Amino acid sequence: MTELLNQVQRTIERYGLLVPGAGVVVGVSGGPDSLCLLHVLLRLRAEYGLRLHVGHLNHGTRGSESDADAEFVATIAAEWGLPATIQRQDVPALARARRMALEETARRVRYAFLAQVAAEADAGTIAVGHNADDQAETVLMHFLRGAGPAGLRGMLPITPITDYRMLEPIDGDASHIPEPAPSIIRPLLEVPRSDIKRYCAAQGLRPRFDRSNLDTTYFRNRLRHELLPLLESYNPNIRTRLCHTAAVVASDYELLTQLREQAWAAVVREERESAVAFDRVGWRELPVSLQRATLRQAAYRLRRTLRDVDFVHVEHARQVGDRGETGAQATLPMGLALTVSYDTLTVGNAGDAGPPPDEPLLWSADPLPVPVPGTTALPQSEWVLQAEVPEEWDAGQIAANPDRWTAHLDLDALAGPLALRSRRPGDRFRPQGMGGHRVKISAFMTNAKIPLAWRNHVPLLVAGDDVVWVCGRRIGEGVAVRPDTRRVARLRFIRTGST
Repeated sequence: MTELLNQVQRTIERYGLLVPGAGVVVGVSGGPDSLCLLHVLLRLRAEYGLRLHVGHLNHGTRGSESDADAEFVATIAAEWGLPATIQRQDVPALARARRMALEETARRVRYAFLAQVAAEADAGTIAVGHNADDQAETVLMHFLRGAGPAGLRGMLPITPITDYRMLEPIDGDASHIPEPAPSIIRPLLEVPRSDIKRYCAAQGLRPRFDRSNLDTTYFRNRLRHELLPLLESYNPNIRTRLCHTAAVVASDYELLTQLREQAWAAVVREERESAVAFDRVGWRELPVSLQRATLRQAAYRLRRTLRDVDFVHVEHARQVGDRGETGAQATLPMGLALTVSYDTLTVGNAGDAGPPPDEPLLWSADPLPVPVPGTTALPQSEWVLQAEVPEEWDAGQIAANPDRWTAHLDLDALAGPLALRSRRPGDRFRPQGMGGHRVKISAFMTNAKIPLAWRNHVPLLVAGDDVVWVCGRRIGEGVAVRPDTRRVARLRFIRTGST
């Protein structure tokens, strides 16, 4: 498989992924991608003078299979004469303790582990095995979530580890990240998964198989096993097209970033922790693209955990900023607003509401379908709603459920498809425990002491036209689990993140 080796070398040279004598920590799970990556870098070791070090983190998610993966990687490293650091972390327990999605918890812990190994091995580079199919999935996933140019770039061939907005260590201790921070490189990013499998077979490599990659309750797995095969029936080259899109957007984004920084320096009057003020005349003279880019940048600087800003929000704010009179205001995500003043345009907290509460909020103007079972991502948010149908349940535990962001509903009582949406004028529902009495959603939110600024962003779970859960507050009387309930739907909001 000389062609794969040549492709990896072209990627390395095109993007400057390696320098002679580089220390490289290779993240190896034992699967085909990471095993292929390690084998290729081993073949290139002499040419680049590489100092390779294997890193493997046992997440403890699959019991004996996880342990076998760790043993496999340790054996491979020993057979190939490479130093290895292999550790175990109880990621499921950590995810439960932090109320985060398992995938996001694993990602944070894994990168923190690799950064620590890089510090100990005096390595400035961390190599991971993301391939071209992973890139296509990432671009499609970001597109479906409403990402802007930053998200549609997909994964980059080389990225400083500190560039990950959601990379902060779980315990808040960043001391394990060395200075200068190591870069993450992806030498296989332009290699299709099919070529990697053929390479492993040709080289006699026998990678491990992770059964969790078949679980379609995970959003990425649904894209991989359901949506992309469907799109291939329309365009057999869809994966290649998505990768081309990422490459084009990444190049354009570099230029846009340079122009945005120049515009930012020219039109920002004041930048505080709580607000950014633009010169009104200067901002209005910017091209439309830079007006949008500076608004996005202001939102990102004021809301550090914000992934992306929906086009609808940006465009409405841009039009208000461009044509609005003094006092006009436009809503932006996560409790931000653009306010037009006599000589400035200010992006800051909406009214006196302050930052939004640390809970799932809905920033989408359109309803979000909720598959059961399945996962629904909340746009411009680090939260997802996971829905499942457990085979067994305990009515007593359900009644004593202490988690207000987990709801158990009688699946057969749901009269229509489920969706998440924000409140609408005239919405009513029958809160559990009120004897079937129907109340206005607006009155319920007032009594629940939900701040006015956030009431339009509290997610409502609806079945057809019926509100069945004011999320985080109360479920509806008609869908509560009862002694004669046959099937239960368990819905739980958890934190997640980007790739």
